[in-house]
Amino acid sequence: VVTGSSSGIGKAIALVYAHEGARVVIAARRMALCEQTAETIRQRGGEAYAVQTDVSDEKQVERLIGETVRRYGRLDILVNNAGIGVGGRLVDTTTEMFDEVMNTNLRGTFFCCRAGFRQMKAQGDGGVILNMSSVAGVQAWARTGTYSASKFGMMALTHALADEGKAHKIKVSAICPGGVADDLVDASPEDIERSGKISPYDVAETAVYLATLGPNTIVRQMIVDRMGADW
Repeated sequence: VVTGSSSGIGKAIALVYAHEGARVVIAARRMALCEQTAETIRQRGGEAYAVQTDVSDEKQVERLIGETVRRYGRLDILVNNAGIGVGGRLVDTTTEMFDEVMNTNLRGTFFCCRAGFRQMKAQGDGGVILNMSSVAGVQAWARTGTYSASKFGMMALTHALADEGKAHKIKVSAICPGGVADDLVDASPEDIERSGKISPYDVAETAVYLATLGPNTIVRQMIVDRMGADW
C-alpha cells in the first residue's frame, strides 16, 4: 500500500515498486488520478489496485487495509506518504490551516500505522512500514513551524512504533527528503538530470532499499537531501 500515490513521490514509489514485482495498492483522495497510476502500472505489465482514501478519515483508512487484504490476502509493505505542505509564519497561521496539516500529516499517519501494524501483527511473519517525513522533520526553520511540527510528530511515531515492532518482526523507518521535484515524476530522464532538485525516483529507490533489507537489519531514518543543501 502506498498512500498519496496519485502523484509526486508516492506515484514514483508505486511505479518503482510495481517494476520490482510488487502488487501495489494506490491510495489517495483523487480517485481519477489513482486510477491513472494504476493503469500505468498495468500497461507496464504490473499489478495494481486503486482505493480512494482520505487518510485523515479513520474509517477510510480501515477500509483501505481491509480491501487490500481482501484482494491480495495480506499486507507486506505500507508506505505512509500522503501529506500536505504549508509554509508561513506561525503568527499568521490560522487554526484551520494548522488543523488541516496535523489531520493529514500526523493524524493520518497514526491511523495508517495503527491499521497496518495490526494487520501485519495478525499475519505473524513481519512487515515493513515506511513513513515519509522530511528534512523539516529533523530541523525546523522560519516559516516551516506547522509543517515541521507535523513531521517531527511523525518521527516520534516512527521511532516508537519501530521499538514496538521488534517483537513482531515489523520494521518501521522514516524517509526524510528535502527539495524533491514532484513535477518530474512523468518527466523525461533529461528533464530529471537538468533539475537542481532531488528526483522523486531517487526517493522511490530509497523506499525499495528500506523494504528489502535483510531480516536482521533496520534503518530507523534516512535523510535524502540535495547536493549543496545549506543546513
